[in-house]
Amino acid sequence: MTSLLVIGGSKGIGLETVKRALDEGCSVKAMARSAHELQLEHERLEKFSGDALERRDLVTALDGVDTVVTALGLPLNRQTITKPVNLFSASTEALLDVMKEGAARRLIAVTGFGAGDCGAQLSRLERIPFRLVFGRIYDDKSRQEDLIKSSGLDWTIARPGILTRGSRRGTYRVLLEPSSWRNGVISRADVADYIVSAIDDPATIGTSPVLVN
Repeated sequence: MTSLLVIGGSKGIGLETVKRALDEGCSVKAMARSAHELQLEHERLEKFSGDALERRDLVTALDGVDTVVTALGLPLNRQTITKPVNLFSASTEALLDVMKEGAARRLIAVTGFGAGDCGAQLSRLERIPFRLVFGRIYDDKSRQEDLIKSSGLDWTIARPGILTRGSRRGTYRVLLEPSSWRNGVISRADVADYIVSAIDDPATIGTSPVLVN
């Protein structure tokens, strides 16, 4: 049985991943600053209140797990639009340092369409507003991806398109080839479905697909 740590497990894609992993029989540790507020109970769920930037919290959270999902998010506000963002790269750097010293080798990270090398696939109409609104966030997600790709761990990077609150449909597309990358919509529940399906799939290691309906 997979023992899974979900960083950012109290809301959004992280919370959907916790739910899906429990459905699939995993033992799950949900880590977030507000984990104690998580309105979900299960015999295989542990709620861990911690800071993803704090090494001490990460060491404790990683104890006993074999797979890590990092699904941190930030609110879109004036601060994240106009000020430098480093949450994704800084938390990933701290996480990688701890993972390299321990037993957990499997890492699945959520970034998004527009991060890393798939940013070149933004259309001309998309590029300017995307950079104005999301530029600082995605610059940091790109740094996060670079750190993961050079980590030596068994990594997968999931790059969802525009997120919705819809239910899991299971009919989403996993776009692996750069020539097929495009933006689109996908529910958080379907992103979580892909994440959980990728945990034990060796074919997903070292890939960074775009996920859309």
